[in-house]
Amino acid sequence: MIVRSHLPWPLRWAVAALALGFSAAIALWAFEFGKDIAGLDRGAKEELAQLRVEVADLRAEREKALAIASSVDSLLKTERAAQEKLAQQLKQVEAENLALKNDLGFFERLLPAGTGDSGLSVRGLQAEEAGNGQLRYQLLLMQTGKGRGEFNGRLEVSLGGTLDGKPWVQAEPGGAKPLQLRQYRRIEGVIEHPPLAQVRSVTVKVTDGRGSVLATHTLKM
Repeated sequence: MIVRSHLPWPLRWAVAALALGFSAAIALWAFEFGKDIAGLDRGAKEELAQLRVEVADLRAEREKALAIASSVDSLLKTERAAQEKLAQQLKQVEAENLALKNDLGFFERLLPAGTGDSGLSVRGLQAEEAGNGQLRYQLLLMQTGKGRGEFNGRLEVSLGGTLDGKPWVQAEPGGAKPLQLRQYRRIEGVIEHPPLAQVRSVTVKVTDGRGSVLATHTLKM
């Protein structure tokens, strides 16, 4: 004969709940203990906080670097624009200096010529072959004397030399050209001639309105 003790259902449920709670507490303790043994949670909070600080520092440095780069780029653009402007000004000054040197050299090489009663003189006549049957010339006309008004006349430039072994003379195409000046005038031009011609001289002649020769000058080449 077996004697069984019967416990009330509420008491049974309470005992079961206590057993389950105890088992869950043991399992949680085992899990935390295992993490501690494995070192997974050791110093995790401190490391996370340190990483956040480092990330914040890196972001600040990045923003600072970007700001510096932007400032440097702006300065470089400004400096580049200033250099380009200075280069343009330098080119302009060099061109002006070259023109002044040419003028100075031109006046230094002035060759005195006879001056008639009109006070007109041809000075600094220069000429050189420019190739392809062209000759480039330049000269300075001056009118001296007090009380002289504006001169109106004509200027004629002619070439002399040889062509095919024979004497050759050629006036500037179009003939004598109108000329006006008060004190001085610089004149430049190009005369075309036969490519085979040997230019030996350049002659400049100034005449008045009636055709009278007032000044003349010949350059031997």
